[in-house]
Amino acid sequence: MMRLTTLWSVVSLLTLLLLPLWEMGCSGLSFNSVPLPPVGTYQRSCEEGAHHRQRRSWVWNQFFVLEEYTGDEPLYVGKLHSDVDKGEGQVKYVLNGQGATSIFTIDENTGDIHATKRLDREEQAYYTLRAQARNRKNNLPVEPESEFVIKVQDINDNEPKFLDGPYSARVPEMSPVGTSVVTVVATDADDPTYGNSARVIYSILEGQPYFSVEPKTGVVKTALPNMDREARDQYLLVIQAKDMVGQMGGLSGTTSVMVTLTDVNDNPPHFSRKSYQFSMSESLPVASVVAKIKTLDSDVGPNAEMEYRIVDGDGLGLFRITPDRDTQEGLITLQKGLDFETKSSYTLRVEVSNRNIDLRFLSLGPFSDTATVRLTVENVDEPPVFSLPLSKMLISEAAKVGTTIGTVSAHDPDSTNSPIRYSIDRNTDLERFFNIDATTGVISTAKPLDREVNAIHNITIFAMESLHPLQVGKGIILITVTDINDNAPVFAIEYETYLCESARPGQVIETISAMDRDEPQSGHRFFFSLTAEAAGNLNFTLRDNKDNTASVLTKRGGFQRHDQTMYRLPVLIMDGGSPALSSTNTLSIRVCDCDPDGAPQSCGSEASMLSAGLSTGALIAILACILTLLVLVLLIVTMRRRKKEPLILDEERDVRENIVRYDDEGGGEEDTEAFDMVALRNLKLVRESGGKTRRDVTPEVPTLFLSSRPPPDNGIFRDFIWDRLKEADVDPSAPPYDSLQTYAFEGSGSAAESLSSLDSLSTDSEQNYDYLSDWGPRFKKLADLYGHSDDGNLFAS
Repeated sequence: MMRLTTLWSVVSLLTLLLLPLWEMGCSGLSFNSVPLPPVGTYQRSCEEGAHHRQRRSWVWNQFFVLEEYTGDEPLYVGKLHSDVDKGEGQVKYVLNGQGATSIFTIDENTGDIHATKRLDREEQAYYTLRAQARNRKNNLPVEPESEFVIKVQDINDNEPKFLDGPYSARVPEMSPVGTSVVTVVATDADDPTYGNSARVIYSILEGQPYFSVEPKTGVVKTALPNMDREARDQYLLVIQAKDMVGQMGGLSGTTSVMVTLTDVNDNPPHFSRKSYQFSMSESLPVASVVAKIKTLDSDVGPNAEMEYRIVDGDGLGLFRITPDRDTQEGLITLQKGLDFETKSSYTLRVEVSNRNIDLRFLSLGPFSDTATVRLTVENVDEPPVFSLPLSKMLISEAAKVGTTIGTVSAHDPDSTNSPIRYSIDRNTDLERFFNIDATTGVISTAKPLDREVNAIHNITIFAMESLHPLQVGKGIILITVTDINDNAPVFAIEYETYLCESARPGQVIETISAMDRDEPQSGHRFFFSLTAEAAGNLNFTLRDNKDNTASVLTKRGGFQRHDQTMYRLPVLIMDGGSPALSSTNTLSIRVCDCDPDGAPQSCGSEASMLSAGLSTGALIAILACILTLLVLVLLIVTMRRRKKEPLILDEERDVRENIVRYDDEGGGEEDTEAFDMVALRNLKLVRESGGKTRRDVTPEVPTLFLSSRPPPDNGIFRDFIWDRLKEADVDPSAPPYDSLQTYAFEGSGSAAESLSSLDSLSTDSEQNYDYLSDWGPRFKKLADLYGHSDDGNLFAS
């Protein structure tokens, strides 16, 4: 039988005392009196013992070993021994399971178990292993394998920790003592079931005397009454948690708690001063802010929201005071217009109070304050003011030009009382229907009026101070044009009346009505009748229905399209105006073939065409053929007109012009660097070259260099210019468009002193420029200037 022994024997002794009694209850089983395990449960089968007296091995439960062992030698855990082991070395002990060989070792000869590593209960609290005794020679088990547990015994090696720290909390100011603020919780990793290693006690290290903490629960509470946020709004607390129930040697941990005092309305508002004085311009528009009053309140947020009101003064209906949403200042706004000449100062008594009052603090005093505000009106130069900003006037559309409509009046509100001059804003009277007397303000008609064109005229009148023309006031006048009976009634619509061939005598074929552009006050009344010429016709008659309508009736039957397709009936319409106006309107009546229900099927000429055998499809086909022929004709005409344009440039064609200007006059005949003198002197290079000119170049004379003195040989210059023109026309490298080219040739034996044309108009040159008239319309201006001049004026580039 295998057994374990340890150094601990307290539990073993208790087991020795109780085990014989248990054995006696099990039919007197024998007990192996070898040393017992220190802590274990011994089990024997009573039923087995009742039939067989069999000796069994020990069955152990667990061992204990201290954590965090720091010795140099392996820690002895216990001893394993079997009854089969006689001490002859025939039995060896084997250990398997968690930590076997890596943490726990067993002496195979003696059965001693040691821990070779430092154990931490917080990492692993127990290890389950299996022990067995085997024959050393054949390695066969001499006893069944037994399982046991090695439990790591806890020591106080972990301090309490605040896993949720640091903390922040809020509590209202002025809270009573004992008001809960926050609960702190510390956790100890040690075994809570063994000793006091995990039993934590809380205490406050910093934050006294303002706050306290419950030792067992960790609830932080207020410790002082009437803590004022306005004096101090934040407190930093340091809370300690200590294990071992706070005894000496226990481990501890700390955390911080930031407590913020929230605001309550415990401070009344008050004005920064008892009296204020402001000035304001009398020209301020309504709703302008005329003053801002600063109010002090130590509270914040909703507890500092203000309400203002004017409780007394001489401007109760003129001013209003409201709080600014952002700054809570009192804003005094203007409710009506100011007038310095009427009243130059106002005195108000205003009151401020908190909007949200805490009834708990009413004992601290009234939560309101009052102050006096004096407002002074500053005089400004105001524009003229009309006695009526909006005037309404009436004028008949029959009024003659120059008829007086009404009078407007404006005055200078200032003490200077400047005279006023009136005018009409022509942007509101573009057609200038009205005039106004600049001095008296009398408005009269300037053109005939027509109510049917414009019934209401909305014009703006300017009133300007004579002494200060920049001061201009505006007034609005609505001129309503009243109606007269000047329009005759006419048909309300364009009627299309159809008459069936099967119509019977006395049948109503149309009901007509009328319209009139006039609008009489009593409403329209129209009278219908046939004209005198049509009154005796044998076909139709007219019946006035007395309701501004009339009915057209047939006098006979038997109407036939072949006899007459269209009838025209003149109708006389008269209105009820004074004087009455009338007009003759012609009603066209077409004779149609109708179905049995009276709906027209075919009428007039259309029916004749259909009866001739031409259907609608045939008409469409004929029209399509005609349209096709027209398109072909247009194409042929277009193709014939597309002829190739001649290369010779027409003299009258609009040719683009590009003037190239050269400011270099050259150095005379001796200057061989600026110009090619050889080319200039070779006048017969292209004299004989002929042919047509290019389309993109129009022959024109380049700039002529003429001196203030008569040239020695006029013909040389003319021939030279024509030669250069022909050369440029046939030269592909010449400028592609019209250009002004400068030539430095002065002729043989030139006596020119200066090429400037500044004084050419005042010289006595005899140069003849009549040939300019032969060069075409583009030289017409030069020909007019120089061609017919008797004094020989010159021109130069």
